[in-house]
Amino acid sequence: MNLEDIDLSKKISSKKEYKKKLKSLQLRLLRLEHIIYMEKVPIIFAFEGWDAAGKGGAIKRITQKLDPRGFHVYPISAPTDDERRYHYLHRFWTRLPHAGQIALFDRSWYGRVLVERVENLISTSEWGRAYEEINQFERTLTDNGYIVAKFWFHISKDEQLKRFKEREADPFKRWKLTEEDWRNRKKWDEYEEAVEHMFKYTNTNQAPWFVIAGNDKQYARVKTLSVMISYFEQKLMERGIQV
Repeated sequence: MNLEDIDLSKKISSKKEYKKKLKSLQLRLLRLEHIIYMEKVPIIFAFEGWDAAGKGGAIKRITQKLDPRGFHVYPISAPTDDERRYHYLHRFWTRLPHAGQIALFDRSWYGRVLVERVENLISTSEWGRAYEEINQFERTLTDNGYIVAKFWFHISKDEQLKRFKEREADPFKRWKLTEEDWRNRKKWDEYEEAVEHMFKYTNTNQAPWFVIAGNDKQYARVKTLSVMISYFEQKLMERGIQV
């Protein structure tokens, strides 16, 4: 899996087509939400990506038509002082969904091998062994009946700059842009290397990565829903569940 191979030129042809596809996919996902509730299947989706890549917009469209009782979105930021007293995976164990529910993590345990690695917040040996720790964590979940999938939202460096400037100029979106975003951008190459390593060591059969081309926001939202539904259906059918 190589970021350079991702075709970022993909687009939705029109707003009308986008709305039609979005509605159809949201209805299919709503139906699947009911099935996993009845079958008591817990679902975990982790969302990572470049700053301003569209994770939040995609999560909004994913959950927009779902029964709010059946899912929970966890926006993950830096650990608190109290959370730092425990193993870094502890705060994710405490947020696991109940049987029949969906948990969506906006940022996730992969911060260990991304921001904590690039910003030198931990030692090389700590982030080096985190790949296997994370694989074991996800394997434990899937061995116990969870469905787990991870999404990386990929945009070009030029597209990110364009979105940063748009946010900076919009008083209603300015809060989304921080000094940390600009600082992270200066380390694009280092983050790119960390992402490539993340794919190499944690893209597994039980918990795969899906890379979403995000230069066109509408395409990214539709693609995310489509991939999510297909993976949902595949894993449910493997269990003999009719979809």
